[in-house]
Amino acid sequence: MTAGAPRSAPGSEPPLWQWPAARLAAGYAEGSTTPDEVLASVLARADEVDGVLNVFAHRADDPARAAAAASTERWRRGAPLGPYDGVPLTVKDNIPVAGMPCAWGSRLFADHVPERDELCVARLRAAGWVILGKSNVSEFTLGLGNVSTPLHGTTRNPWDPALTTGASTGGGAAAVAAGVGPVALGTDGGGSIRWPAAYCGLVALKPTLGRVARFDGLPTVLHDLEVVAPVGRTVDDVAALLAAVAGPDPRDRRSLGVPEGRGHGGGPLRIRLVERFGDHPVDAAVGASLLGAADRLASLGHRVAAGPVPFDFARFERHWRTIGTTGLAWLLRDREGWQDAVGDIYPPMVEHGRSLTAVDYVAALDAFRDLFAQLADFFTGTDLLLTPVAGAMPWAADRIAPPHQRVFTGIANATGVPALSLPGPPAPGGLPVGFQLIGRYGTDRALLDLASDYEAAYGWADRRPDLAAQTKGARA
Repeated sequence: MTAGAPRSAPGSEPPLWQWPAARLAAGYAEGSTTPDEVLASVLARADEVDGVLNVFAHRADDPARAAAAASTERWRRGAPLGPYDGVPLTVKDNIPVAGMPCAWGSRLFADHVPERDELCVARLRAAGWVILGKSNVSEFTLGLGNVSTPLHGTTRNPWDPALTTGASTGGGAAAVAAGVGPVALGTDGGGSIRWPAAYCGLVALKPTLGRVARFDGLPTVLHDLEVVAPVGRTVDDVAALLAAVAGPDPRDRRSLGVPEGRGHGGGPLRIRLVERFGDHPVDAAVGASLLGAADRLASLGHRVAAGPVPFDFARFERHWRTIGTTGLAWLLRDREGWQDAVGDIYPPMVEHGRSLTAVDYVAALDAFRDLFAQLADFFTGTDLLLTPVAGAMPWAADRIAPPHQRVFTGIANATGVPALSLPGPPAPGGLPVGFQLIGRYGTDRALLDLASDYEAAYGWADRRPDLAAQTKGARA
């Protein structure tokens, strides 16, 4: 096949921009479609929706076309770089891609164009994935529940553009939900990929710390809290993207010795259901969906039982802000005039970070170490922890989150364990609601296996936002 205008697949098939990554890979292998045809369809979809949703910090149409053409030729010769050679995706704008702007959502870095790929991006290129561009991100990935910056504007939720996508990987999640690539590569430093997945009806995995080695990235402001993470419409696609970027590297000590982990194996799992952390409220729609998800998991044969929070949540709360605010204070320590360039929420963060001492920082690290031990003890008698992803339903796209929104996710970052966001029963009116499964250190594969079983029984592939009325006025 040759490149041309976007087309739908033959017969009653959906348009190519709706195909999951696994199906695109199969289509390339059997010759029913080509990477350049798929890219044309996806770029046309981006033209249709991005005027409303604002998912991009930077579009790279011409490099993507060149990459797709090269991939098409490799498939024609029977020599793809890997099974997903030619699959398009966005990369979050805090992950360096050589030759593309990497502003971190901030006017302070608006002119930064890295010369090298971060390691995970180099691995994507080596496997032939096609990078559509950089997805929009909250400033420094430290936004309080939205993607809304003076530099790149506000990203909006495809299910309702008046609402937020929830966190800093919101640009990538909105892109996937709207059909601008079947997957997106992001990061998660406290819920950054799980909240947008929950609000956009997607799957996301915050991997075990070290599962994806990091090198040649931006300065580290979140110590060991932030990991590279995939989001997609299907479990298989998320697993495929994780496989493309995962693996150790001798330059990242955290990646050395991470257990490979076994699959689920199919037997019943012991799941602790926790509906609330501390005295933080949970919106009624979130609570109802969580109980529905618990019933679904029980219907698959798993033993779900309610119980208390299995770690010292009060201690976690006392220390959670320390890493991010001190990291931001360190990042901006020598920059003149930064106060006039950043969003309004950041000067108070920096002030808080500067007020802390080395003793405070070490106390936070010590607390996180103890919390890991508490979870490790808990997981000797239980397999998974089931919670909401977020305590609140989505709010206005350019506003910060209510405080109870963000209490459930940070523990996985503080302790380095894997955590999965999956779609639960939707809210009244149809908005997506996600639930979270947290596993023991290294059990990423078992989480994905369980997610595949859940998806097979309660799939969401046919649930897509209707953007027809919302994209009026978008780019032609």
